[in-house]
Amino acid sequence: MSSPPIDLCTLDAGTLARLVRARTVSPVDVVEAVLARQADLDGHLHAFCTPTPELARATARRLEAELAAGRQLGPLAGVPVAIKDLIATRGIRTAGGARAYADFIPDEDDIVVERLTAAGAVIMGKTNVAELGYGAVGHNPVFPTTRNPWAPERTSGGSSAGSAVAVATGMAPIALGSDGGGSIRIPAALCGVVGFKASMGRVPLYPGCRDERYPGFSGWESIEHIGPLARTVADVALVMSVISGPDPRDRLSIPDADVDWLRSPQGGVSGLRVAFTPDWGYAPVDPEVRDIVTRAARVFERQLGCRITDASPGFADSSDAFAALVALETDLAGMRRQLAADPRAYSPDLAAMIHRQWSATEFTDAIVQRKRVANAMWRLMRDHDLLLTPTVAVPAFELGIAGPATIDGTHVPPDGWTPFTYVMNLTGQPAISVPAGRTRAGLPVGLHICGPHLGDALVLRAAAAFESVAPWAQLWPDPQVVRAPR
Repeated sequence: MSSPPIDLCTLDAGTLARLVRARTVSPVDVVEAVLARQADLDGHLHAFCTPTPELARATARRLEAELAAGRQLGPLAGVPVAIKDLIATRGIRTAGGARAYADFIPDEDDIVVERLTAAGAVIMGKTNVAELGYGAVGHNPVFPTTRNPWAPERTSGGSSAGSAVAVATGMAPIALGSDGGGSIRIPAALCGVVGFKASMGRVPLYPGCRDERYPGFSGWESIEHIGPLARTVADVALVMSVISGPDPRDRLSIPDADVDWLRSPQGGVSGLRVAFTPDWGYAPVDPEVRDIVTRAARVFERQLGCRITDASPGFADSSDAFAALVALETDLAGMRRQLAADPRAYSPDLAAMIHRQWSATEFTDAIVQRKRVANAMWRLMRDHDLLLTPTVAVPAFELGIAGPATIDGTHVPPDGWTPFTYVMNLTGQPAISVPAGRTRAGLPVGLHICGPHLGDALVLRAAAAFESVAPWAQLWPDPQVVRAPR
């Protein structure tokens, strides 16, 4: 009896690369399978805003010819990858979900794209985002709204919305996102995949956040990260082994010789001291999310051998300080010039932030609060190896809004559902979101695992340990739900 054919769209990146290098699977077949999956599902979900099928086919044919010629290919040989539409891709439209850049085609690749393609990855296209990343959902004024594959009437989260959906549905085994306040980890949590933000500087950024020619793309310098979304922790580590390491174009980039990325997911976590807070001591959290994440935290104690302590760093809500820091690092003058030339260049909400008359005191108060948060965090981590929180405070909510008006009966601002992730951007600590469980309605909930300064390997090891006892990679959205008329 013959074996059933392999569903190439469900294979992890590491397995795909091994099969391609061994010439067991053709990179051309891999690309065609993924393009067929996109054709089947993406008209309903809108993960990709600029697909690049012909580029993908041409890359796959080139890789196949190199294999036939006996050449050695890189660690991501033939692996399809989706690229967030805030990450520069030479010759490929990079609109960032903004009318001001609707037809923008960069003249160079971002560093991470250079590294991925050099490693043999196949770019499948650009994935949809919140407008220039200034939001935690998947809608913008340029492209159709990205939908959650588990419940298409609900948000995917953002701003790396399309990247999370592509991975969750097999339209790419790995994707790149960017994360200035949780934009990798938030959609990873709501779509049931893994999303990793390494320590500040581990992954170099350029031209993103650095190229002064492009207002809106050039901000967030001290809080932005680029990182992977994938279905397994091992695939996250594989991507990190390719994209990390210093580059002179990023003055904040740092060495990574202290991390063996490929081995980092290995080993247990028994004996580690783990702090757990379901709410920072002040944040409203959906009761189902609280219960699911609390049970996940107890897995570290009961099954993984860690010592769990209910503990919180003790800082106050810092969302206003975070908003001021975002504005401080935004090219307000440049974006105001764009709005003067075209009042429709940016949406009303973003335009309001751009035109607001920020004061120096607001900015300096924000800087002081950032120091206060960072100091509270290192003091907590001095006595703990890891910190666990929910990734976000609610499950996926309905499309078309910035966030729920209330959480567990408490009124919250539009960004009040994301109190956990941006803190790690203020401090620069490594953090990962992994699937923790499902609500009664079947919506994914994420567990947020945070490590100490430069504790990237420890975070990946803890995430892999949790994955080993609470696996999630076998869970896939129902295509019939995705295709259902709306």
